[in-house]
Amino acid sequence: MSSQGTAFQTWMAEIQDRTEIALGNFLPDAATSPSRLHQAMRYGVLGGGKRVRPLLVHAAGEIVGANADALDTAACAVELIHAYSLVHDDMPCMDDDVLRRGKPTVHVQFDEATALLAGDALQTLAFQVLARPALLADPARQVGMLALLAQASGSRGMAGGQAIDLESVGRQLDRSELEHMHIHKTGALIRASVLLGAQCGSPLDEARMGALDHYGKLVGLLFQVVDDILDADADTATLGKTAGKDAANNKPTYVSLLGLADARRLAEELLQEALGTLDNLDNSDRLAALARFIVHRSF
Repeated sequence: MSSQGTAFQTWMAEIQDRTEIALGNFLPDAATSPSRLHQAMRYGVLGGGKRVRPLLVHAAGEIVGANADALDTAACAVELIHAYSLVHDDMPCMDDDVLRRGKPTVHVQFDEATALLAGDALQTLAFQVLARPALLADPARQVGMLALLAQASGSRGMAGGQAIDLESVGRQLDRSELEHMHIHKTGALIRASVLLGAQCGSPLDEARMGALDHYGKLVGLLFQVVDDILDADADTATLGKTAGKDAANNKPTYVSLLGLADARRLAEELLQEALGTLDNLDNSDRLAALARFIVHRSF
């Protein structure tokens, strides 16, 4: 591995560790009543995952010289939303999965009612975290961040994308329909991660913020294409979740639409386009490395 690659791996591990510590501090103590709910919340969040969204928050924050503590807060807010979505997605009424990050899903480890409540509580905790007093010097920007996260999480973002996904089981979507679904289901929160990180520091002009926004959209779509490839091409031990679920459930994916080889080609095209958006942005090396990491990840 090159020295640049080693430096990126070191940085990534540092951000993952920071995020784990911060999440542990924001989450209620497991011994605090109602203890079973708090245990489930901590179980669903801590000790797993690559923390791609927090990494994107911190990488975007480097471009604007953001304070690390503010980035930790924004990163945790996004990760709490992501964690709640996984808890709910794994439940029998959604994807009905029993394995997540190499361990039993929350509804299996606890029960369905507790999993439902844990997801609800993680969602509300995300906004409580992001609403911390004096997170930014400009309260209006902080309110804007809350609105951004809310939209990315709701019916015009992640939840809406999941609804489209459920409606699409058994259908073969065309490419524009598939992109529409994933821009919402997966892409909205990834795009929000980039934009939230950029809001934590010095304001960017419209052109540079537009470039970051475009990068976030492309990387969000890229993440889903790679996810579809991994679901079709990796095993359960590698993924940490049940492999082949999309095909077994007759879900539309980039692999079912394009085939594995063309899906891989699409991922490479999206990667190159995402890297191109960073050409005029200083201190964007981390974002470039993260785009490459998303393509080559194996989880």
